Amino acid sequence: VYSQDALHRPYGGVVPEIASRNHVTALPDIVERAVSESGLAWNNIDAVAVTYGPGLSSSLLVGLSAAKALALRLKKSLIGINHLEAHIYSIFLGDDAPLVENVCPFVALMVSGGHTCLVKVQGLG
Repeated sequence: VYSQDALHRPYGGVVPEIASRNHVTALPDIVERAVSESGLAWNNIDAVAVTYGPGLSSSLLVGLSAAKALALRLKKSLIGINHLEAHIYSIFLGDDAPLVENVCPFVALMVSGGHTCLVKVQGLG
């Protein structure tokens, strides 16, 4: 839905202050666009999930604030998610994706910023 690559390219990597400032201005439109492009209505949303880390503290704070505001607006639960686990579990998001329980245990290669590792996944959590 959105990328900050062009903003950070001149610096050779992510600049936390630029990232968090851009998150503040871009997040409302990004959330609106994501819901619109999903084909869902706001009343189809059961909960709001947000990463609590690891990551850049300023960007995490902006995301958490936006997620709390959205959860309050929608009167929905707020669910904290580990950033690295979210990358692994994202492979199960598609309509044709298997259930996590049906493929555990498995080994995942995770490449995310400064975090690259092989992870043996036993199950959820």
